[in-house]
Amino acid sequence: VWSWRSARWAPAIGYRPHMSTLSLQTPRLRLRRARMDDLADIHAVLSDPLAMRYWSTLPHQTLAQSEDWLRAMVAADPALSDDFVIEFEGRVIGKAGCWRRPDIGYVLHSSHWRKGLGREALQAVISHLFAAHVGPQALRADVDPRNQASLGLLASLGFVETHRASRTWHIGDEWCDSVYLALPRDAWPARRCA
Repeated sequence: VWSWRSARWAPAIGYRPHMSTLSLQTPRLRLRRARMDDLADIHAVLSDPLAMRYWSTLPHQTLAQSEDWLRAMVAADPALSDDFVIEFEGRVIGKAGCWRRPDIGYVLHSSHWRKGLGREALQAVISHLFAAHVGPQALRADVDPRNQASLGLLASLGFVETHRASRTWHIGDEWCDSVYLALPRDAWPARRCA
């Protein structure tokens, strides 16, 4: 099992773990590749109105919507994607990683907020992403400016705002704005164990 604590030792150049079996272990979490049998747990996350409030889609209304989303995650091209489901106490409670590198994203079921699990998951994922991929030199995030919890979490991990844009996402009947952030590769070693 590969843990974020050992990530700094992994060679960055040419490092290519077997993508379908890779997992990251933290003190409380297991981050692993998605499987179709994660559907019920993933649907619980993607249908949670609080968890999806600032996501790029409305909460999923049907299991079929979540199945399509999960199928895309399972089938994603590893040359472009490096994404994980988050397991806590044997259940999938969210996802973290890059659907398309270098853009990082994450979502946790709202019943698991305020426990430090998002930070723990992101520390593992960020360490993995910088160890496993030579380029690019920064990870990026796109956050709704109303999502203060996410902005605070990313800032605590070393992400810095690069710019803002208005009306970037049309979700349901609402236009949403974006705050764009970046975490330079060379800023991560000083922050990863903070």
